[in-house]
Amino acid sequence: MTLSAVERRVKILGKQVELPRLPQRRPTKSSLSSLHLEELSPQFMLKPLWRTTLPTPGPSILSTKAQTFVHHPKLSPLVRFNFHRSIMGSLGAYAKKHKVAVIGSGNWGTTIAKVVAENTVENADLFEPDVEMWVFEEQVTIPKSSPSYDPGSELSTKPHKLTDIINSIRENVKYLPGVPLPKNIHANPSIESAVKDATILIFNLPHQFIAKSCESIRGKVLPFARGVSCIKGVEVSDQGIELFSESIGRKLGIYCGALSGANIASEVALEKWSETTVAYDPPSMDSRHPTPKGSPRQSIDINVSEVDTQALSRGEKSKPKLTPLPSEYPPLSHENMKKLFHRPYFHVRLVDDVAGVSLGGALKNVVALAAGWVDGLGWGDNAKAAVMRVGIMEEVKFGKMFFSESVKTQTFTEESCGVADMITSCSGGRNFRCAKLSVAKNKPIAEVEAEELNGQKLQGTSTAYEVNAFLKKQGKEGEFPLFTAVYKILEGKNKPEDIPDMLVGKTC
Repeated sequence: MTLSAVERRVKILGKQVELPRLPQRRPTKSSLSSLHLEELSPQFMLKPLWRTTLPTPGPSILSTKAQTFVHHPKLSPLVRFNFHRSIMGSLGAYAKKHKVAVIGSGNWGTTIAKVVAENTVENADLFEPDVEMWVFEEQVTIPKSSPSYDPGSELSTKPHKLTDIINSIRENVKYLPGVPLPKNIHANPSIESAVKDATILIFNLPHQFIAKSCESIRGKVLPFARGVSCIKGVEVSDQGIELFSESIGRKLGIYCGALSGANIASEVALEKWSETTVAYDPPSMDSRHPTPKGSPRQSIDINVSEVDTQALSRGEKSKPKLTPLPSEYPPLSHENMKKLFHRPYFHVRLVDDVAGVSLGGALKNVVALAAGWVDGLGWGDNAKAAVMRVGIMEEVKFGKMFFSESVKTQTFTEESCGVADMITSCSGGRNFRCAKLSVAKNKPIAEVEAEELNGQKLQGTSTAYEVNAFLKKQGKEGEFPLFTAVYKILEGKNKPEDIPDMLVGKTC
């Protein structure tokens, strides 16, 4: 193909195209910068044509011409990949859209499915409209309190599969009763089927089921899928402590961010205004845009490689290598992730501190137990405020001590996942309520949990045990008096009335 022929192929694109600036020496994968299409090196037998502008043909013609240029034999595979992604982005003509799957269908899982299902329809250029929601199958009868109750219907008089009920009447009558669900949510009893072909996986289930769920879908998710963990907890093992976002990423070989905030599920489901924090610091291969202010990677020169590794919160590198998102899909940039979660009633702030967001969501549940106990004793708002103050300080100290490479103090003090979530959880969350009732009824908290939560589990109790086991192994138990006090009260070694004495002179 002659030079003039190649020039004509570029000119017919009809847009102000910027071709990539490349070094004069023979390029390597590590030396190529991101596709900001500025100019192509003479070694590829092309002249700079970045100011060429002609009348714009239709998207289908542009796509065809771009594909022809991309397959020019003088271009390396990496340059062809990058040119294709950039030109498709400028045309708004990606061949494929992202499919979303929500893993978990409790009250928060169903609420998040509702949020993203509304957004997939509104952003049809980015996402497939249908959202798969994996449901742990149960036999359920529609209760009389449900708006969908019909005494003449078998669904209301005989037990049926929960998935059939959700798909029939558009309501999760067991875990989110009274809230109509979008028609594009599909309740799926098979986790393997739910994640098939999904490029975005949203994890939202009790953390004691994470390992088994990941094992079920290992090797069955797309290698270039990306995840977001809405699970509020940490995983402790003989190897140490690990965020669930990292645990999921390691088990499945994918990148996984985190979502957490002052989000009581029932209020979000009823579309009462709230905020949340999404921590998403994707591998550079996924985005052409800089991460938000405060990120350690703010340069717009993003190195492109065939594989990348996920930076862990303690500065290590994950063992699994990440697979690039194919150029046929829209990039999973911060802008596009925000479009997936942001609603007029559910405002999203994006940050890069995955560890801070995850820890804020996990540790506040431990603090909420202490707040519930002192409230159950009738000690009032002053006592709750004292507990919250110490709790926030211990959260920050824990993050800085064990996740020093990535945790930012402002994540706990400025974002919804920090102080705002602490206030909400210590005022009306399930951990607070059950702890308060355990004092009022003089019952073990496990018994109250069984009576009040309709089969769902408290995360504060399990997190308290796991955090204490980790601190004890590190020899740091005495440096976190509130976390230690909660553990000892759960174990029956102390009573809620002992909390002030357990904190005096020992707070951070």
